Amino acid sequence: MQLGLIGLGKMGGNMRDRVRAAGHEVVGYDPRPEVTDVDSLASLAAALTAPRVVWVMVPSGKPTRSTVQALADVLEPGDLVIDGGNSRYTDDAPNAALLDAKGIGYLDCGVSGGIWGKDNGYGLMAGGTPEHVELAMPIFDALRPEGPREEGFAHAGPVGAGHFSKMVHNGIEYGLMQAYAEGFELLSAADLVTDVPAVLQAWSRGTVVRSWLLDLLVLALKDDAELSKLDDYVDDSGEGRWTIEEAITHAVPLPVISAALFARFSSRQDSSPAMRAVAALRQQFGGHAVRAAGPAGAPGEHAGPSSGAGSTQD
Repeated sequence: MQLGLIGLGKMGGNMRDRVRAAGHEVVGYDPRPEVTDVDSLASLAAALTAPRVVWVMVPSGKPTRSTVQALADVLEPGDLVIDGGNSRYTDDAPNAALLDAKGIGYLDCGVSGGIWGKDNGYGLMAGGTPEHVELAMPIFDALRPEGPREEGFAHAGPVGAGHFSKMVHNGIEYGLMQAYAEGFELLSAADLVTDVPAVLQAWSRGTVVRSWLLDLLVLALKDDAELSKLDDYVDDSGEGRWTIEEAITHAVPLPVISAALFARFSSRQDSSPAMRAVAALRQQFGGHAVRAAGPAGAPGEHAGPSSGAGSTQD
């Protein structure tokens, strides 16, 4: 089978290699001349035999919408476009409608696997019609992990369901990573535990908390046992926020995922205005010790007015 693949970055380039290794022909397009197979989207379309299947792996938002718009002008009725990027699911219905007006099909597909997917396979969640899923199934089978199809691929529902599923997947990922991170910090803070990496590695088989994420943390600790080479700034790519917004819409409580997202926000603060306010309040109502701003600050350097005998403790 032929596949047109747009976007040959870390994910897209590895996906091209995996699909080719499965015996399919892949024609890739990327603005970078050193990685692209063709020089334009029009050339990409010309290199493929109808009905064409074109997979888009570009950044979400305007870049993806612009690419879909451009494909609507170079593809033909009966062709199929798959958005495999991290688009918000609300973009899928407009993209599908735009292409449908030209007789072109559309699938959205959440893709999980990161830089390891080339060798391990990708978890795939597709949204769209059964007919379009069937047309693309040889490519889905090439990309997913070896083993039963249902353990690496799901037709999640109609257009939008694939990206909605991936959004929730990434929200869960936020919570799992935060739990492992907090456990690592507590183990590291306890003088009683003298080999934190060994403890985490011992959890990797036979325990109820074993997972691939835990394996990756163990791998990171082999290179840097205290993770001292890394800054504590943690970004978020959007899916965690979208997951929480959907939880509010559907009145579904997500305390763990919400806390994990807010912890990432905390990581970006050189100092926390909120925690300074907490310190000020503790000083005011209880005369609790506070630290002065700057490197000279030390516990107990300043104390506020006492709230009297039997001072309230928090």
